[in-house]
Amino acid sequence: MPIHDWTRVDHGTFHDFHQGWAVQIRSALNGGLLPPDYEAKVEQSSVAGLCEAGPGSQTPATEKYASDPYARLRNVVVIRHDRERVVAAVELVSPGNKSSKHGIREFVRKVTGAIDHGIHVLVVDLFPPGPRDPNGIHPVIWSEYRDEPFAPPPGKSLTFVAYESGPTIRAHIQPAAVGNPLPDMPLFLEPGAYVTVPLDATYAAAFEGVARRTRERLTASG
Repeated sequence: MPIHDWTRVDHGTFHDFHQGWAVQIRSALNGGLLPPDYEAKVEQSSVAGLCEAGPGSQTPATEKYASDPYARLRNVVVIRHDRERVVAAVELVSPGNKSSKHGIREFVRKVTGAIDHGIHVLVVDLFPPGPRDPNGIHPVIWSEYRDEPFAPPPGKSLTFVAYESGPTIRAHIQPAAVGNPLPDMPLFLEPGAYVTVPLDATYAAAFEGVARRTRERLTASG
């Protein structure tokens, strides 16, 4: 399915879709993609907070301010090994994560905090770059680790990136654009070992549950 232009709808509409997409990703991972001793759950959690969370616990988001309330309510797909140790997470970026200096700073802190604690993170950003991430969310995150310039290919400003934690931190990047099919992406469970997340199929399944008038607005030409 082609990626839609989610700037056409309000933040609450995307938040609703975001919730459904997270559930679809969870179900696909638990439906046979993960090894039997791994489990995916949808949690309203701070990824950084998960670094210190106990078995089965959830850590509420810690923002004291966000440009819209949905940034604090978004869900994270969390992967645990033997129901205890958090090994990976899927972060679906919301508009509120990038709409203020505080929002983007908190988002980057969560992602890098998770990576620093050995948690692999898949970041999916369906929103175009803005003044706080002029080349997309990846170089803002990556600048915490490397002084390497990065610019997406012309016409492909949306960000899909899998961060592989370990002795050497690696970023596996797949730029895309509105109208492109979603790329299926690796989600690392340990250094060098990953499962492939079917982003395109799960996105399509979640999109079927969106209100008809929203679907029509997103698929209308022009």
